[in-house]
Amino acid sequence: MSTRNFVAELQRRNVHRAALFYAARQTGKTMDRWIIAVLALAVVLLLTDRLLTPSRTAATADKSIAVLPFENLSADADNAYFATGIQDEILTRLAKVGGLRVTSRTSTAEYGGHPGNLKDIAAKLGVAHILEGSVQKVGNKVRINVQLIRAADDSHLWGEIYDRSTDDILGVQGEVATAIARTLDTRLSGEEQQQLARKPTLNPAAYDAYLRGLEGHKAAFSPVLLRAASENFAEAVRLDPGFAQAWAYKSIVDGLIHFNRLDLDSGRLDASRSEAAKAMELAPEAAESWLARGYLLYRTLDFDGARVAFAEAGQRLPNSAEVFGARGLVERRAGHYERSVELLQQAIALDPGNISFVSMLVQSLSILGRTEASRIWLDRGLALNPGNVVLIFQKADSYLLEGDLESAGRMVDSQLLDIESAWMMRVKLLLATFRRDFSTVIAGYHAALAAPDFKLDGGTLDYYPLLGWSQRWQGDEKAAKATFEEGLARITALRERLGGDSALLASLAMIEAGLGDSEAARRDARMAVESAGNDQIARFATRDAQASILALAGLRDEALDALATLADDPTAQNLADLRLSPIWDGYRDEPRFKQALAKAEAKIARQNQTAVVP
Repeated sequence: MSTRNFVAELQRRNVHRAALFYAARQTGKTMDRWIIAVLALAVVLLLTDRLLTPSRTAATADKSIAVLPFENLSADADNAYFATGIQDEILTRLAKVGGLRVTSRTSTAEYGGHPGNLKDIAAKLGVAHILEGSVQKVGNKVRINVQLIRAADDSHLWGEIYDRSTDDILGVQGEVATAIARTLDTRLSGEEQQQLARKPTLNPAAYDAYLRGLEGHKAAFSPVLLRAASENFAEAVRLDPGFAQAWAYKSIVDGLIHFNRLDLDSGRLDASRSEAAKAMELAPEAAESWLARGYLLYRTLDFDGARVAFAEAGQRLPNSAEVFGARGLVERRAGHYERSVELLQQAIALDPGNISFVSMLVQSLSILGRTEASRIWLDRGLALNPGNVVLIFQKADSYLLEGDLESAGRMVDSQLLDIESAWMMRVKLLLATFRRDFSTVIAGYHAALAAPDFKLDGGTLDYYPLLGWSQRWQGDEKAAKATFEEGLARITALRERLGGDSALLASLAMIEAGLGDSEAARRDARMAVESAGNDQIARFATRDAQASILALAGLRDEALDALATLADDPTAQNLADLRLSPIWDGYRDEPRFKQALAKAEAKIARQNQTAVVP
């Protein structure tokens, strides 16, 4: 799955977990279990290393390749999108060749310009061959220079310079992929030959707009870039209504905008649905058409249909990390967490430097309560991406999942709060809540709400209830009441556009509990669970929220009933929340609460003890 899709998925996950104080952890192992865990850790490290560098076997090393970012030699820096697009199109075509193993774009992104020692890069990426290239565009003339290098001895196996006009550039990517396959003695099937030779459009202006759209879609997550990408894809299909790939990617982008609530009023979901249908009508054989269908079905919670569509895409893109990642997300939301872990590991094998894949794998492991295994993958990700904030905060979060505030604090206390970072806001302020440092929590949410560009959306719905309850726990009842009332007005207004959104309903119920309306809180918490439908992540998260909301509303027996039900669920619970959150103050001496806590602790202990392979 592309970086954008994963980061968007990550942000959507945060909506639920932040509203619920959702985390989990385990402490106090016996010496026997400690020894078992150390032995398991050693095995996992060995297997993890193998999973991340599958090309070390002789059978795969000969046919493995990484495509480094193409250098933009154009005088106009604005033509960088063109070089990036050409590289990406060549990589996509290589991914369609079953006999090759191709490292995805995300893992090679850091090696642009003058990458340095190719042998070291190849070893880091686990490949035998490197494809380098440059693109120079002057007016309607384009020069593409590519060369295939065997990394072991830095020998040049193949190279070519293509001097073309922009009207004649559309077949070069297929020519390059075909030449590489032949150079590496890879047999191409008849279908693969057709796919590599196929030109997506005969309109150079439409193709140029398409490349601009790809650049915005595959860059770091940004609402501005996503909207621009949609506009560029729209221009591509306006210029060539038969451009199936552009229709497919427009559907993917519009669906992503809808899924992340970046555009509430413009019918993005309906547009995504019609665009996916158009792509399939024009090119039912194309991988991109099946990707578009898969993403649409995934985002509308038709997991069976999405599973079939992504499998079809995988038949046409056997080397695509994106396809493995997308399939992993489907299985995760469908509640098949073990299968999700397997698929995300396969995605990482093809794209070891992709932070988003690591993040999503860690989330799946955390759902299962495998906190120790998750940290192995996080450490591997940090080795490839030193200092990455997302991975650092996920590692801190893994400690919070076990209730280890000291270890979590060591990871993040020195980091200044960035109100634009969803992970940082959630982890730092959750840690402060568990420490009963409500002044820090209140200051953080005040800063976010007061920011000039603050927008109440799917990622910030919980800010009002969490701020209001922190003010109450600090003893400032007047401020808490004002926050709850403002939050109620804003979220109620937003509800008219979002309807029965599970995260919105959970945040609303938490506010209603704060305002003393226990009946409304009970009703909306129940509706939040029901609205999650067959989305198992949202369903567990809203059930967790329901238990917390019932406790905050003073509905004691109902809260303990809900907690007992959660304790019997295989999904790991938030031990830090149960042990330390102010939500459960006054409940911890209850025998039923102690029983639920013991079951939650046992789940994580059991998973950590038995999970040898992440």
